[in-house]
Amino acid sequence: MGFKMGIVGLPNVGKSTLFNALTKTAVAQAANFPFCTIEPNVGEVAVPDARLDRLAAIAASKQIIPTRMTFVDIAGLVKGASKGEGLGNQFLANIREVDAIAHVLRCFEDGDVTHVDGRVDPVADAETIETELMLADIESLEKRLQNIVRKVRGGDKEAVQQERLMKTALAALEDGQPARVVEVDDEDVRAWTMLQLLTSKPVLYVCNVGEAEAAEGNAHSTKVADMAAGQGNSHVVISAQIEEEISQLEDEEARMFLEEMGLSEPGLDRLIRAGYDLLHLETYFTVGPKEARAWTIKSGTSAPKAAGVIHGDFEKGFIRAETIAYDDYVTLGGEQAAKEAGKMRAEGKGYVVKDGDVMHFLHS
Repeated sequence: MGFKMGIVGLPNVGKSTLFNALTKTAVAQAANFPFCTIEPNVGEVAVPDARLDRLAAIAASKQIIPTRMTFVDIAGLVKGASKGEGLGNQFLANIREVDAIAHVLRCFEDGDVTHVDGRVDPVADAETIETELMLADIESLEKRLQNIVRKVRGGDKEAVQQERLMKTALAALEDGQPARVVEVDDEDVRAWTMLQLLTSKPVLYVCNVGEAEAAEGNAHSTKVADMAAGQGNSHVVISAQIEEEISQLEDEEARMFLEEMGLSEPGLDRLIRAGYDLLHLETYFTVGPKEARAWTIKSGTSAPKAAGVIHGDFEKGFIRAETIAYDDYVTLGGEQAAKEAGKMRAEGKGYVVKDGDVMHFLHS
């Protein structure tokens, strides 16, 4: 699995420019007016991972298949979106379908680009959208609580569980807190996820700064960093303009351009890495002469569940996983050398896959 990240923000903060750059397309019209994105644009990108290239080189793999990440460019929200202002209702629905939210905040000064509120204040922008999402969640919960009253009175266990979780979420929201602050017990996770609350999504704040500020950020991005830390959320500093320029260059030209700007890597790499950390995702590899491939799993995934990412039958008929740690595979120079050195392990159903493991699954 990869994961799906929705790009949200007020109009004219650089969402579509960033989306175009990340997906190396121009399907999202980047223009200086609100609602230039009428339908959510969806794009997939390969997740960059230098380890995969290294493994492929050692194994002389004919094909390299990275894992994928999906970006959804969701049109600009405005104050009142929860009540249908702008194109609010349609886009609030789109947010429910993503795993995490990349909240793009304008952290650049540019008199030629109109801000919907006539000022540059990323913290206030973040509060505006968070408020709209919270109001939408409150309205949704109040309606749903009314709709399950009869089932609760009838003793329906599922309805009783839903009511309890909805009331807990509603209490947090009415106290001015997003639903993500609610601590959910293991037995409630599935039911909680089914509520599809907008503010239960993890948030990554993307500080869109000017080209000259891409390496160190600025006063605006520092305020966002402080806000994110206070909330327990993450942030990353990116110049959408630089990313757009890089996306149109060849690899060597892009590397030289980044060096000139004082950057060690593209913003895409930082954004994806931050997204993986946010969702507690890890990568394992399958490597051979035909292909070297990366697979994304949740941290703490067992070997059978990891096998199931490749194919459901692998999980059902799981016997064992032949496993080599990435460092051992690289240091020793491949599977056979690792095996001869005693570094290939036979792991059973209880094994928890580690980030970077090179695996081969045996199944019935």
